[in-house]
Amino acid sequence: MTQSCDVAFIGLGVMGCPMAGHLARAGHRLAIYNRTAAKAQRFAKEFAARAAATPAEAAAGAEFVFSCVGNDDDLRQVTLGESGAFAGMRKGAIFADHTTASAKVARELFAAARQRDLGFLDAPISGGQAGAEKGQLTVMCGGELEVFARVEPVIAAYAKACRLMGPAGAGQLTKMVNQIAIAGLIQSLSEALNFATRAGLDGMAVVDLIKNGAAQSWQMENRSATMLRAEFDHGFAVEWMRKDLSICLEEARRNGAELPVAALVDQFYARIEQMGGARWDTSSLIAALKR
Repeated sequence: MTQSCDVAFIGLGVMGCPMAGHLARAGHRLAIYNRTAAKAQRFAKEFAARAAATPAEAAAGAEFVFSCVGNDDDLRQVTLGESGAFAGMRKGAIFADHTTASAKVARELFAAARQRDLGFLDAPISGGQAGAEKGQLTVMCGGELEVFARVEPVIAAYAKACRLMGPAGAGQLTKMVNQIAIAGLIQSLSEALNFATRAGLDGMAVVDLIKNGAAQSWQMENRSATMLRAEFDHGFAVEWMRKDLSICLEEARRNGAELPVAALVDQFYARIEQMGGARWDTSSLIAALKR
């Protein structure tokens, strides 16, 4: 078991809250910051953590500081400036960011951290709310090997897989690959299930058979039944996926990669938002086909 240490967690959202909980249960001495202070107070009471008024205050004295916030701007707000975490961190401490953000901001914060003699790791996650709650997340990291080696045993409290993919920004680039792949899979599965229903087939009977062959996927195993029942409350919202895909498309324009399917699926998600489904789960793509 990893030796307990002083850690801080910034951002107690759908993903961050259970992740921070795993750190507390692992025996680490935990300080927390959340933009909505009442949520931080509730968490602090439940897990005997220290609730801080600013990211800098939460980070003070911590060996490792973790964050999971909304986007690039949110990340800059909690790291930089007088009240940002970097200002409160001691030399040699490590900041590991689990936000899905751009590779550009990852490299920017890596450079800012280095100027302060801090370690920085961009470490976006995959596995959804269920993965966070079960401590079974996949963590894709970018940064220096020495920094990764120090923080990886602590990340293990909520991860089933954690790997260094390259220098700063490589974690975010790997997460983009993940989101590009998922977008196409969900759209294909939506079309297949809608086709089966319109053809008069028993959708779940079809899935139970073809999941044993080449069509099998995590989405098929875990989302087919709820997609057929039009249940779209699984934690990772359409509006978040659109944010992620916008990052992918922007990076593709920079590096010259073609993403025709991802761009098209992003438009389909825009339709879901127009239907009032901004907070529906990403598997809700099938809803647009059933109209």
